[in-house]
Amino acid sequence: MIELTEQQRQELSVPEPIVIDPSTRNIYVLVRKNVYDRIKGLLYDNGEWTDDELRFLLARSADENGWNESAMDDYDEYDAKRAEACR
Repeated sequence: MIELTEQQRQELSVPEPIVIDPSTRNIYVLVRKNVYDRIKGLLYDNGEWTDDELRFLLARSADENGWNESAMDDYDEYDAKRAEACR
C-alpha cells in the first residue's frame, strides 16, 4: 500500500483523478475503493452468463440510460416525425 503525500491527497479532490507513471507514461484513473468494489464484478467477471442474466442486465442498463418503453416509442417513430418536421 502507498501512503499519499499532502499534495497527492489534494489532487484527489477532482472527480476523476489522473495519475501518470513517469517511467512508462501510462495513464491511470483513480477510483475510491467503494466505487471499485461496486464495479469490480462488471469488469472482471469471467463466469458464464445465462441468457436470462444477460437479458436482465441489458434491460437494467437500458432503463438506467433512459431507454424505457416511452423512449423506445419515440425512437421507433423518429423517421416519421423527422419527415413530418421537414415538410
